[in-house]
Amino acid sequence: MTFEERARALVAQMTLPEKMSQLRYDAPAIPRLNVPAYNWWNECLHGAARAGTATVFPQAIAMAAAFNAPLLEEVATAISDEVRAKYNRYKTFGETEIYQGLTCWSPNINIFRDPRWGRGHETYGEDPFLTGRLGAAFVRGLQGDDPKYRKVDATLKHFCAHSGPESIRHGFDAVVSEEDLQSTYLPAFRYCIETSDPSAVMGAYNSLNGEPCCGSVKVIEELLRDELGFTGYVVSDCGAVRDIDQYHHKTASPAESAALAVNSGCDLNCGSAYTWLQAAYEQGLVSEEAITRSAERLFAARFRLGMFDDDCPYDALGIDVVCSPAHRALNREIARQGIVLLKNDGLLPLKGGERIAVIGPNADEMSVLLGNYNGIPDQYTTLLRGIQEASAGRVLYAKGCHHYDPKVPERAQFPLREAILAARDSDVVILCMGLTPQMEGEEGDAYNGCNGGDKFDLELPVPQKELFEAVLAEGKPVIFVNVSGSAINLCRQDETCAAVVQCFYPGAEGGGALADILFGKANPSGRLPVTFYRSADDLPDFADYSMKGRTYRFFEGKPLYPFGHGLSYTDFIEEQLDGNRVRVANAGSMDGWHTVLRFAPHLAGFQKVFLKAGESAVLSFEP
Repeated sequence: MTFEERARALVAQMTLPEKMSQLRYDAPAIPRLNVPAYNWWNECLHGAARAGTATVFPQAIAMAAAFNAPLLEEVATAISDEVRAKYNRYKTFGETEIYQGLTCWSPNINIFRDPRWGRGHETYGEDPFLTGRLGAAFVRGLQGDDPKYRKVDATLKHFCAHSGPESIRHGFDAVVSEEDLQSTYLPAFRYCIETSDPSAVMGAYNSLNGEPCCGSVKVIEELLRDELGFTGYVVSDCGAVRDIDQYHHKTASPAESAALAVNSGCDLNCGSAYTWLQAAYEQGLVSEEAITRSAERLFAARFRLGMFDDDCPYDALGIDVVCSPAHRALNREIARQGIVLLKNDGLLPLKGGERIAVIGPNADEMSVLLGNYNGIPDQYTTLLRGIQEASAGRVLYAKGCHHYDPKVPERAQFPLREAILAARDSDVVILCMGLTPQMEGEEGDAYNGCNGGDKFDLELPVPQKELFEAVLAEGKPVIFVNVSGSAINLCRQDETCAAVVQCFYPGAEGGGALADILFGKANPSGRLPVTFYRSADDLPDFADYSMKGRTYRFFEGKPLYPFGHGLSYTDFIEEQLDGNRVRVANAGSMDGWHTVLRFAPHLAGFQKVFLKAGESAVLSFEP
């Protein structure tokens, strides 16, 4: 029997209330049918998340900056190994709880259309082509290559046209033209569905042109299933079905919302709305056939994951893969490749014997390594620690200021003075500043709750600006390391610093990876997956979903650092041979990675190649 046939046979034995119960993310056990309880909610955005120890890879935006789809697929394979290994252990309790299952609600392939969006660092950037290729690679790595079973289920999210504002997302209507829908908001979903067969898609909180994304036949059945060809199961974002009556005001009750969602093809509910399905059925709002359809889709997925079989090859994955030396090495490699050298006046790479002052609130901050939706690493290296371990000279450290609040008392009573003295006593200063995952993120996760996790502007916080100017006044050469998940106004840094480095949120091995770049152990090869603007004043209104004036594809101004920008320590020469082939030569003195980008006029191809000094290679691109 096929998995679908097995699912139909099992669901046919269930009562209607039992079927309804299985459409909830916290599905209860059905002992008489030997169905264990199963919680569908798990996360693996850049590592097995929220279930204890795991390898914490760089945040998604940092991995996007590597522009290396094969390497990202390796990372996703490592992540799914750890997810499956942890599940194999957790299921010995007879059931799995939240964050212990095989159904991962990742990746986030929304387009990072505006740098003020707090959740943008969960994405692969602003370009649909890049996002589609990286998303498909991640899905392939997660789901595995066994011809029969899935290792884990990948879930594309959030469908669709979802990228802020966070503070109004539950009732927000994204008004999108057909042109923008087809050229920006849908292509990554389309490509992933066509090439990597993702198991699931998560509906967004917002409406699309008046249609609530988790309760619309037009969005789910016509757009997602009929037009894009998706055949898997659909899950709601958490609480999104109740949003239909509470904030979108498309229905008058939770029972009506639940019925609308199921009738529209939303199979699985994260939240409480589907506890109202019995009431909806009794009111004639939803049929048993619609309930059965969703239950069958969900059980086909569970069968495909091998949950009811003894011969699934992935059951052999043991706990030793979690935080293994191989995964740690892979983590450091993709972290290195995702660091972007934005400016260099020749100060980098450092010689190694300099007297270095490492200054700034992000220098010894663990949270900026981890991003959000993260696990807990068994080992980690902060930026400060990485520099200390790599340097042959004296390293001085001063935090200098709080991340954003000048009124927060510090252990050091005069942190600014300490920073000035450290700079004064150094040969070179490495300033580690920027944001944290607490300053930009999902609604409810960030400190700036009045803006729902989004940024008001693109500026560094005032205490950091004051620290920057005070250190700069000492006249020492400054390497500015910006740690953030999004674009920041770095005009002043570009004007005054000897070097500027964008680190994003680099994962548990981030400190070592940064040191590898700063001291020349590795050649910088990262490129920006987003545009760095000069000011938020250069952008349209945040809530306007028209692409006019946004991203490198439609921005008419002059950015500080354009999409795709990234410098190197060595010289790479590209020669166009014909329409589809490019010869790349490393004409410098240092081995390293190089990314070739093809634009026509927007990004239409990218490949990354490692070349030793003096080597060359010919790369072939799809027409």
